[in-house]
Amino acid sequence: MSKLAVVTSGGANFNSIEIALQRLGVDYQLTIDPAVIAAADGILFPGVGSAEYAMSELRKHGLIEVLRNYPKPLLGICLGMQLLYEFSEEGNVECLGILPGKVRKFNSADGLIVPHMGWNNLTPLKESPLFNNVDPSKDVYFVHSFYAPVNPATLASCNYGLEFAAIAQQGNFYAMQFHPEKSGSLGEQLLKNFIEVVNDNLSSN
Repeated sequence: MSKLAVVTSGGANFNSIEIALQRLGVDYQLTIDPAVIAAADGILFPGVGSAEYAMSELRKHGLIEVLRNYPKPLLGICLGMQLLYEFSEEGNVECLGILPGKVRKFNSADGLIVPHMGWNNLTPLKESPLFNNVDPSKDVYFVHSFYAPVNPATLASCNYGLEFAAIAQQGNFYAMQFHPEKSGSLGEQLLKNFIEVVNDNLSSN
């Protein structure tokens, strides 16, 4: 059985993530230890708060290169997704540079309520093992003021005044802008599918 590292330097409340992983029977450890993270079979990288603060925390704990060079499946969630991109307007900070593009803020001048908060559906753009047994007509739960662009790394988009990346992938790095751990049966299936990606990678190596 695989073991996940849940990176805790993003300042999130991890209770809902722990409940979701326990329900799925996943072995995991909450950690900021670079050695534990590097040795894990897969990583969950959640986050809530400021990109600038989160990047400073990653730097302080020596995790930037550990995450950039991680060779196994990694899933960024919410802010954790945004930190995988090249740059964020939130604090005008350089991020990890794993996914291509700049994270921008929703414009309330366009008549949007910011943050985007609530349930919305997904539009799959590419095939992915993350979508196994997934019904995209069901909604997932978003809470965010910043968004990543739709580009070749995007697996699924969502519309909130404009199209933005809801799920992305670049190699072994996966990302979800919404909170799968708070998204009911669909979110649970997405997490389960990521665990399967981790297990398949483990069995092939």
